[in-house]
Amino acid sequence: MNMIDPILAELAHEAATTRRLLQRLPEAHLTWKPHEKSMTLGRLAGHIAEIPARISSMLEPDEYDFAAGGEAPHTASGVADLLAFFDQSVSQATERLKKQTNDRLLATWRLKKGGKQLLEMPRMGAVRFMLLNHLIHHRGQLSVYLRLQNVPVPSIYGPTADEPM
Repeated sequence: MNMIDPILAELAHEAATTRRLLQRLPEAHLTWKPHEKSMTLGRLAGHIAEIPARISSMLEPDEYDFAAGGEAPHTASGVADLLAFFDQSVSQATERLKKQTNDRLLATWRLKKGGKQLLEMPRMGAVRFMLLNHLIHHRGQLSVYLRLQNVPVPSIYGPTADEPM
């Protein structure tokens, strides 16, 4: 068995939950933000949509340096575009992760910024930390944004005030 299989199962489950939240985005309020220091609703949703593919591509080399730059943030033209981009992102991540061998998953991976090392751990830990935990963190933020916009919040890990399991 490949060590990535449980992660792929978790990614599929978390992606389905995330997609339910993204489907509820109020298209007319994508430029809204709850605080001047916060991302807009649309930018937060775009970041969530891009996390799977971006993180999986970052993990392909043995290290990644944020200072080297990367792709521009995804700007969705609307909710349908955002959902299609998210589905593509999850699909790309799944395909990249399936190619990881157990030896590669156990090998050390480093995250840097301007040459300064920020993180070093086995690639498997980085997948959990930077892909799944990161996605779940921002999805939690999105659920609050939706609540503040009076959008019914779907069940995530249990019932919500709006939806039983």
